[in-house]
Amino acid sequence: MRTISIGTIQNNSPTGPSFLTQRFTEDLKDYFQRNTNLKQVPRDGDLQFEGNIVAYDFAPATVQQVNGVEQAGTNRLTIQVKIRFTNTKDDKQSFEQVFQNFDDYQANRNIATINSDPTAVRSTTDKIITDIFNKSVANW
Repeated sequence: MRTISIGTIQNNSPTGPSFLTQRFTEDLKDYFQRNTNLKQVPRDGDLQFEGNIVAYDFAPATVQQVNGVEQAGTNRLTIQVKIRFTNTKDDKQSFEQVFQNFDDYQANRNIATINSDPTAVRSTTDKIITDIFNKSVANW
Protein backbone atom coordinates (compact mmCIF):
# COMPACT_ATOMS: atom_id res chain seq x y z
CA MET A 1 0.00 0.00 0.00
CA ARG A 2 1.38 3.32 -1.03
CA THR A 3 -1.52 5.70 -1.63
CA ILE A 4 -4.81 6.70 -0.08
CA SER A 5 -7.68 8.77 -1.45
CA ILE A 6 -10.34 10.26 0.79
CA GLY A 7 -13.36 11.77 -0.91
CA THR A 8 -15.36 14.57 0.65
CA ILE A 9 -17.54 13.16 3.41
CA GLN A 10 -20.81 14.97 2.69
CA ASN A 11 -23.16 15.98 5.48
CA ASN A 12 -26.52 14.48 4.51
CA SER A 13 -28.04 14.85 7.96
CA PRO A 14 -30.79 17.47 8.07
CA THR A 15 -29.62 18.94 11.38
CA GLY A 16 -25.83 18.91 11.15
CA PRO A 17 -23.92 22.20 11.13
CA SER A 18 -22.66 23.54 7.82
CA PHE A 19 -19.00 23.22 8.79
CA LEU A 20 -19.25 19.48 9.44
CA THR A 21 -18.48 18.32 5.88
CA GLN A 22 -15.19 20.16 5.62
CA ARG A 23 -14.08 19.57 9.21
CA PHE A 24 -14.78 15.84 9.20
CA THR A 25 -13.12 15.30 5.82
CA GLU A 26 -9.99 17.28 6.77
CA ASP A 27 -9.74 15.61 10.19
CA LEU A 28 -9.99 12.18 8.55
CA LYS A 29 -7.22 13.07 6.09
CA ASP A 30 -5.05 14.50 8.88
CA TYR A 31 -5.48 11.38 11.02
CA PHE A 32 -4.29 9.09 8.23
CA GLN A 33 -1.43 11.43 7.39
CA ARG A 34 -0.24 11.46 11.01
CA ASN A 35 -0.62 7.72 11.58
CA THR A 36 0.49 6.13 8.29
CA ASN A 37 3.13 6.74 5.64
CA LEU A 38 0.55 6.55 2.83
CA LYS A 39 0.69 9.29 0.23
CA GLN A 40 -2.64 11.09 -0.18
CA VAL A 41 -3.87 11.34 -3.77
CA PRO A 42 -7.07 13.00 -5.05
CA ARG A 43 -8.55 9.72 -6.36
CA ASP A 44 -7.82 6.10 -7.23
CA GLY A 45 -5.61 5.45 -4.21
CA ASP A 46 -4.67 1.92 -3.16
CA LEU A 47 -7.04 2.58 -0.25
CA GLN A 48 -10.18 4.61 -0.97
CA PHE A 49 -12.68 6.19 1.38
CA GLU A 50 -16.05 7.67 0.47
CA GLY A 51 -19.06 8.35 2.60
CA ASN A 52 -21.49 10.69 4.20
CA ILE A 53 -22.72 11.87 7.55
CA VAL A 54 -26.15 10.26 7.85
CA ALA A 55 -27.24 11.40 11.31
CA TYR A 56 -26.55 14.28 13.66
CA ASP A 57 -28.92 13.96 16.61
CA PHE A 58 -29.19 15.92 19.81
CA ALA A 59 -31.59 14.52 22.41
CA PRO A 60 -31.98 14.05 26.15
CA ALA A 61 -29.80 11.24 27.47
CA THR A 62 -31.11 11.25 31.03
CA VAL A 63 -34.25 12.68 32.57
CA GLN A 64 -34.48 14.16 36.04
CA GLN A 65 -37.30 15.47 38.20
CA VAL A 66 -37.11 19.15 39.14
CA ASN A 67 -40.02 20.40 41.27
CA GLY A 68 -42.15 17.56 39.95
CA VAL A 69 -41.37 18.33 36.32
CA GLU A 70 -39.35 15.99 34.14
CA GLN A 71 -36.52 17.62 32.24
CA ALA A 72 -33.26 16.63 30.63
CA GLY A 73 -30.45 15.91 33.05
CA THR A 74 -27.94 15.51 30.24
CA ASN A 75 -28.18 15.82 26.48
CA ARG A 76 -26.48 13.51 24.02
CA LEU A 77 -25.01 14.42 20.65
CA THR A 78 -24.89 11.33 18.42
CA ILE A 79 -23.23 11.33 15.01
CA GLN A 80 -23.40 8.53 12.43
CA VAL A 81 -21.11 8.34 9.41
CA LYS A 82 -21.53 5.81 6.60
CA ILE A 83 -18.16 4.87 5.09
CA ARG A 84 -17.36 2.89 1.95
CA PHE A 85 -13.80 1.62 2.16
CA THR A 86 -12.15 -0.01 -0.83
CA ASN A 87 -8.86 -1.83 -0.57
CA THR A 88 -7.79 -2.20 -4.21
CA LYS A 89 -5.08 -4.75 -3.32
CA ASP A 90 -7.30 -7.05 -1.21
CA ASP A 91 -11.03 -6.70 -1.79
CA LYS A 92 -11.75 -8.96 1.22
CA GLN A 93 -10.68 -6.02 3.39
CA SER A 94 -13.19 -3.65 1.74
CA PHE A 95 -16.36 -2.75 3.64
CA GLU A 96 -19.35 -0.43 3.88
CA GLN A 97 -20.35 0.40 7.45
CA VAL A 98 -22.05 3.02 9.59
CA PHE A 99 -19.83 4.29 12.40
CA GLN A 100 -21.50 5.96 15.36
CA ASN A 101 -20.37 7.68 18.50
CA PHE A 102 -21.66 10.24 20.99
CA ASP A 103 -20.86 12.66 23.77
CA ASP A 104 -23.05 13.78 26.66
CA TYR A 105 -23.43 17.41 27.74
CA GLN A 106 -24.95 19.14 30.72
CA ALA A 107 -28.61 20.07 30.26
CA ASN A 108 -27.76 23.79 30.23
CA ARG A 109 -25.84 23.37 26.94
CA ASN A 110 -28.09 23.53 23.91
CA ILE A 111 -27.25 22.45 20.38
CA ALA A 112 -26.41 26.00 19.28
CA THR A 113 -23.71 26.37 21.96
CA ILE A 114 -22.31 22.93 21.16
CA ASN A 115 -22.17 23.66 17.41
CA SER A 116 -20.33 26.92 18.08
CA ASP A 117 -17.79 25.22 20.36
CA PRO A 118 -14.92 24.00 18.14
CA THR A 119 -13.96 21.21 20.53
CA ALA A 120 -17.40 19.81 21.31
CA VAL A 121 -18.31 18.28 17.96
CA ARG A 122 -14.68 17.34 17.32
CA SER A 123 -14.67 15.15 20.40
CA THR A 124 -17.38 12.96 18.86
CA THR A 125 -15.98 12.98 15.32
CA ASP A 126 -12.48 12.11 16.58
CA LYS A 127 -13.83 8.90 18.12
CA ILE A 128 -15.53 7.99 14.83
CA ILE A 129 -12.35 8.69 12.86
CA THR A 130 -10.36 6.44 15.22
CA ASP A 131 -12.92 3.66 14.69
CA ILE A 132 -12.69 4.08 10.89
CA PHE A 133 -8.90 3.95 11.05
CA ASN A 134 -8.91 0.86 13.26
CA LYS A 135 -11.39 -1.00 11.06
CA SER A 136 -9.54 -0.18 7.81
CA VAL A 137 -5.80 -0.28 8.52
CA ALA A 138 -5.03 -1.18 12.14
CA ASN A 139 -4.55 -4.85 11.21
CA TRP A 140 -1.44 -4.16 9.10
